[in-house]
Amino acid sequence: MPRKPPVADPAYDQLRVDPPESWAAGLPGVTSAMSYALGELGPRRALTLLSRMNQKDGFDCMSCAWPDPDHRTRAEFCENGARAVTWEATTLTVPTSFWASHSLTDLASRSEYWLGQQGRLVEPVHKAAGSDHYEPISWVEPFRLVASRLRALESPDQAAFYTSGRAANETAFVYQLFVRAFGTNNLPDCSNMCHESTGTAMLETLGVGKSTIAYDDFATSDLIIVMGQNPGTNHPRMLGALEDAKRNGAAIVAVNPLPEAGLRRFKNPKTVRGLVGRGTDLADQFLQIRSGGDMALLQWISRRVLQAEDAHPGTVLDHEFLAEHTDGLAQFRAHLALFDEDAALTATGLAREEMDELADRYLSADRVIVTWAMGITQHRKGVDTIKEIVNLLLLRGNIGRPGAGASPIRGHSNVQGDRTMGIWERPPAAFLDALADEFSFEPPRRHGFDSVQAIEAMQRGEIKVWFALGGNLVAAISDTAAAEEAMRGTDLTVQVSTKLNRSHVVTGAEALILPTLGRTDVDLQASGAQFVSVEDSVCAVHATHGAVPPVSDNLLSEVSIVTRLARAVLGDDGPIDWAGFEHDYDTIRESISRVVPGFEDFNRLIRRKGGFVLPNGPRDSRTFATSTGRARITVNELVPVECPDGRLILQTIRSHDQFNTTTYSLNDRYRGIHGGRDVVFVNPSDLVDLGLSDGSRVDVVSEWPGEPDRVLRNQRVVAYPTSRGCAAAYFPEANVLVSLSSTALGSNTPVSKAVIVRLEPAAPPTAP
Repeated sequence: MPRKPPVADPAYDQLRVDPPESWAAGLPGVTSAMSYALGELGPRRALTLLSRMNQKDGFDCMSCAWPDPDHRTRAEFCENGARAVTWEATTLTVPTSFWASHSLTDLASRSEYWLGQQGRLVEPVHKAAGSDHYEPISWVEPFRLVASRLRALESPDQAAFYTSGRAANETAFVYQLFVRAFGTNNLPDCSNMCHESTGTAMLETLGVGKSTIAYDDFATSDLIIVMGQNPGTNHPRMLGALEDAKRNGAAIVAVNPLPEAGLRRFKNPKTVRGLVGRGTDLADQFLQIRSGGDMALLQWISRRVLQAEDAHPGTVLDHEFLAEHTDGLAQFRAHLALFDEDAALTATGLAREEMDELADRYLSADRVIVTWAMGITQHRKGVDTIKEIVNLLLLRGNIGRPGAGASPIRGHSNVQGDRTMGIWERPPAAFLDALADEFSFEPPRRHGFDSVQAIEAMQRGEIKVWFALGGNLVAAISDTAAAEEAMRGTDLTVQVSTKLNRSHVVTGAEALILPTLGRTDVDLQASGAQFVSVEDSVCAVHATHGAVPPVSDNLLSEVSIVTRLARAVLGDDGPIDWAGFEHDYDTIRESISRVVPGFEDFNRLIRRKGGFVLPNGPRDSRTFATSTGRARITVNELVPVECPDGRLILQTIRSHDQFNTTTYSLNDRYRGIHGGRDVVFVNPSDLVDLGLSDGSRVDVVSEWPGEPDRVLRNQRVVAYPTSRGCAAAYFPEANVLVSLSSTALGSNTPVSKAVIVRLEPAAPPTAP
């Protein structure tokens, strides 16, 4: 029997704080994952799903884009992957009576955790204008209603179509095709808020916005620098690859303001030493950098490389590679000759000896990988920081050879594939030309809105209809109050979802929720059972097959929802066979094979065990599709984060029991947090300077020049070994502190990792 959903949110005073852990996974990870799965799903359903997860003939985990090894174990999943699958595949469903019992006013007062715990959505529901309730409707009605509202717009650009990184390649392709056939490039997506800085920087410098390594490169690397990421929580299977690298002789350096347990020591639950032994010490060096100081650190190391070359000419730089494949070295040399080391020491908060130790490690390593995530991308200078990663790698030829390269790690299972399939508000002309040739229509050429721009357009009254294929934008985007006010100003909001989230209760005047199949569900269409495909962080594309029957016969696949909507809006007499796409996904793949480079012969390649790998010029042949045809060494001005006295630099973080905005529990085991999320982590010495103590209740107030203060109220102070001058609070709750106008230069990604805050004593909170 499935569990019963919670009837109320937990009281704030249930929070318990223990000392943080110094290692990750091990037996507690196994116990946590299995107890959650068995309790939610029962033994049979849990075994069916977990045994098929990330297998070559199974389904792809939805909780991260970590690549799969060629040789896989029977248990090819991590604790958080098991939680993600359990959360989606629960047999608990939202009953019809729920909608009459809970008004939107009531639902808006509930936490993200409570909403997600109510179970799977199994029927379409509609909120009429002026109503405070959703009401169940049949599947015929939403397509008619959305088509009517879209056709009534003065311009297709008055609608925006959001995408979550959960959408598979086939879904993403037909979705962007419908949107462009409708007449707009308003295709904001979750990548706008995470790795847009990566794509912007790497496209300019390397000609490809993706990883330049393969999975096996980790095992052959001499040095792996892990920057601004927490693998133990956000992509735990990466710890296994790091352990293999360490045992093969690689050095690992972690750069992070927070001392992440998973990067310190890993107890691999697939091994005896991981279950009952000490496990493996991973990080040979842990640099607790000041938030926003990564660019200064990278320039410091590059300067040391150039100084070593000057001291020993011809022996340090890869001159042959630089001469044949790069440009910009002379300008870069001249720029770093003026490098201010004292300013770098202040910016990083590190000792000179610490940075020189890392420089020495880089100089002594023949094969180097630098890997990063949102701790790098979500800064004002995030794009330039990634350019500095590329600079450092290029100096010694660490691009395009085994064991070396640039490795951005995506956090959503197919966010990279969605971009490959055309989910982008700024599509390249070649992609639009290919669409025009394949489908005999002229796609719009004007660039659309990204996620931040879409909210700003809503504020101006320019977006009337918001359609979201998955995701939870109002919780995920910065400036929560502004985003919610903007969303409520639209005429119609539509959410295609598996479970409730905040975006379902912050609606336009009219709203729809359309329930859909999940990754774990068998998808039956007219031609039989279907499969879809995803692309991981190293450009590998593989199939994913549903494993269990849907929890309701009333659910439609995302492909069905998109194609039926397209037919309702555009009709059946146009050049695109939407009904054929729905009935047989092979027909979608045939079109993809003629439109998207690298997917030629898609239907054959995707049926190979393990799938196939997309071509990658920098990785495969040291070719670079940049403006000059060479890899670009760039000059980037260092602008340290300024933090006045009495203030802290705050970053938003995820808890361990969390995936994006989805909260599986109120615990964050590795950081010692149990039963709550209303916390702010602060260095003990900073607490002394601020006159606060561990356990104090504070209001966290962010300060933005020329803008009103923003407040996150009643947070429990947790004394924590962060970098001095830095603090952390949970995403998405702390998004209220981030100004919508504070975005990364060049990518427009919200700056969620460098928020200047002050802490003010707060009155004790009242129970909800």
